[in-house]
Amino acid sequence: MEMKKRITLELRNRAPEKVTELVLDNCRSSNGEIEGLNESFKELEFLSMANVELTSLARLPTLSKLRKLELSDNIISGGLEVLAEKCPNLTYLNLSGNKIKDLSTVEALQNLKNLKSLDLFNCEITNLEDYRESVFELLHQITYLDGFDQEDNEAPDSEEEEDEGDEDDDEDEDEAGPPGEYEEDDDEDDGGSDLGEGEEEEEEEVGLSYLMKEEIQDEEDDDDYVEERGDEEEAEGVQGEKRKRDPEDEGEEEDD
Repeated sequence: MEMKKRITLELRNRAPEKVTELVLDNCRSSNGEIEGLNESFKELEFLSMANVELTSLARLPTLSKLRKLELSDNIISGGLEVLAEKCPNLTYLNLSGNKIKDLSTVEALQNLKNLKSLDLFNCEITNLEDYRESVFELLHQITYLDGFDQEDNEAPDSEEEEDEGDEDDDEDEDEAGPPGEYEEDDDEDDGGSDLGEGEEEEEEEVGLSYLMKEEIQDEEDDDDYVEERGDEEEAEGVQGEKRKRDPEDEGEEEDD
């Protein structure tokens, strides 16, 4: 009784039109319904009512956006056809631990066209021969029955899918690389450019020294040229003097 009052109070104190997930496990239903749960929860996508002593779904409110419905450990034995009318977009339905005994009861789920996962674990129907094959043949739209597909591959857990999504984001960030790495690369590039500038300066210095040496060599060559030129002029002067002297010598001989 206290649990029922607490759940009802919580429902009344929340804005139903803003609720997307609602867990009412272990609360007690009255005449097939939980007080406070109504069609005002129009944005509800996930509803869990495990172990609330539900015997029927006839008074379940219309929840057109509901995608996941947990009804495990209740006393439901039939009347599943109302789900297609009140929750047409269901993709996951858990009816484990209920009083479902035969395939005709499950056949009513054929109109849930978006249903991908159905759980009937701990229901009497699971004791039927070729139970899994029969259900998969009856409900072509489902991919997973009791947590496994037709090839016994386990259904991914919703939390694991979220974790995988986070890991992918981390991998993308790793591939992009933290900002520090780029800064280090820039520093290395700067270091390389500094080194290159240093080498250029050395090349410039060597070039200047080389030019200075060339200028010194040119000056020495000019000096040598001047000296050679002077020697040539001296030699020409001597030859000129000899030429002058030779006629004089000839004149003196004639006088003699």
